[in-house]
Amino acid sequence: MWKRLIGCLLLLGGLLALPFYFRREDEAVLPGFSGEADRLVIVSAHNKAMRDEYDIAFRNYYRRHFKRDVVLDFRSPGGTSDIVRYIDDRFVSEFRNFFESDPGNGKWKKEYTDIFRDSKSAAHPVRKLFMASDVGIGIDIFAGGGTFNHARLAKRGYGVDAGVMKRHPEYFSADAIPAEFGGDKLYDPAGRYYGVVLSTFGIFCNLDRIREMGLTKSPETWKELGNLEFFDLIVLADPSKSGSANKCYEIIIQQAMAEAGDPAKGWDDGLNLLKKIFANARTVTDSASQVVSDIACGEAVAGMAIDTYGFAEVEWSRRCFGEPRVRYITPKGGTAVSSDPVMLLRGAPNRKTAEAFIDFLLSEEGQKLHAFKMGTPGGGVKSSLSRPAIRKDIYRKEYRKYRFESDYDPYASGADFTYRPEWTGRYYMLLQMLIKTLMLEPHEELQRAWKAIIAAGGPEKVPEAMREFNALPFVYSEAGSAAGKLQGSAKNSAVEVSAYQRRLSDFARKQYLKAEKLAKEGR
Repeated sequence: MWKRLIGCLLLLGGLLALPFYFRREDEAVLPGFSGEADRLVIVSAHNKAMRDEYDIAFRNYYRRHFKRDVVLDFRSPGGTSDIVRYIDDRFVSEFRNFFESDPGNGKWKKEYTDIFRDSKSAAHPVRKLFMASDVGIGIDIFAGGGTFNHARLAKRGYGVDAGVMKRHPEYFSADAIPAEFGGDKLYDPAGRYYGVVLSTFGIFCNLDRIREMGLTKSPETWKELGNLEFFDLIVLADPSKSGSANKCYEIIIQQAMAEAGDPAKGWDDGLNLLKKIFANARTVTDSASQVVSDIACGEAVAGMAIDTYGFAEVEWSRRCFGEPRVRYITPKGGTAVSSDPVMLLRGAPNRKTAEAFIDFLLSEEGQKLHAFKMGTPGGGVKSSLSRPAIRKDIYRKEYRKYRFESDYDPYASGADFTYRPEWTGRYYMLLQMLIKTLMLEPHEELQRAWKAIIAAGGPEKVPEAMREFNALPFVYSEAGSAAGKLQGSAKNSAVEVSAYQRRLSDFARKQYLKAEKLAKEGR
């Protein structure tokens, strides 16, 4: 019996020792390292590869600089739009709890939900109370998601100055991280968010499928994605689920505005081009990353993609087949460069660790991790992140052989496009809702109308049908009023917002049915 017991104990001891025996080299305790671990809570839509590489690289960085270990706790409640709603809901809940915990504040009023997060209410006591507080949501960092979302959350007071510009002023120069590029801010002057990598938006296509269609070249402009030959062959992402996809659609409208020389006409042209592209879509995914996966496996011919997803698939295809069977294209005159930022959240429970994390991301070491190939000096351990660095010094000639795309420089690729925030910046959320109500909810009717127009010989053969197809519920000058009707507030109830959404969808559905009928009649 004693022998069996001793045997069991030895077996148990062996099992407990296995994790230490097979521990990764990067997990080894450094000299003088106590073994105590700090913690960092990050909310992000980043994929597993990025989370893994952040974990390995930052832990090593943190150990060298602070002689302590750190545990990265990633939270991912969905895509960027889901994360933004989650952060907003949590701050509303936590601030109300904070407010009601002090009887001296009085009773919570419904309108305080809007007032405490409204930068225009700076003089109101409730807004002042929030901005002077350290109310938090148990999360340190919001990573990724685009400048629009970060600027919006910063304006509400959820983001706070991480102090990087004071600690490392050398990072923020024209030769390292410029203040803006192509009309887009690369970081917040108040330090509430900082761009970490750059993103461009382009066309991703399957070269085998292109050849099967008998085409001699890949589509190289946004307009080509709306061509008749791509009917039922495009894959897109839902802008209500993917902030990056919505940004891409905004860029298409901005390019149309610039080409028209008139924002009002360009607004109409851009929305109607998006109708054609969505009419060509066989699939609308919940994730921008799924777009390139569907195209790479041949489920679709082409679609819109973020450069990092496109280049990652190109590299994978090159490794598997010797030469890429997919391609990422930056459309001429329609490629905007924007930053993908990181934000320190108000009330961060691990503020010092969070500040160190942001310092790391913007350091040369952190930038190499994003831009260099796996296995190169400074590159990833398990995978290449294939993210274009925001620091210009990473594009120096001596680093060319290490970068995931040696000749790719987003500062060059986006030089022919200037983003004009005054045109569409305030209508970012409106655009998201217009795509939902005019193109996604009536998608069946949209496709039927476009299919009938194609069968009739194309738009030129049925001008009356195209006129109905292109009809919009309001003109550019009325966009501000429409945006207000789609935004819930104390004065505009959720019921009223839903009713207006239904009116937009019903309008579009009726127009597409008319267009289908006229096309079948040859008009």
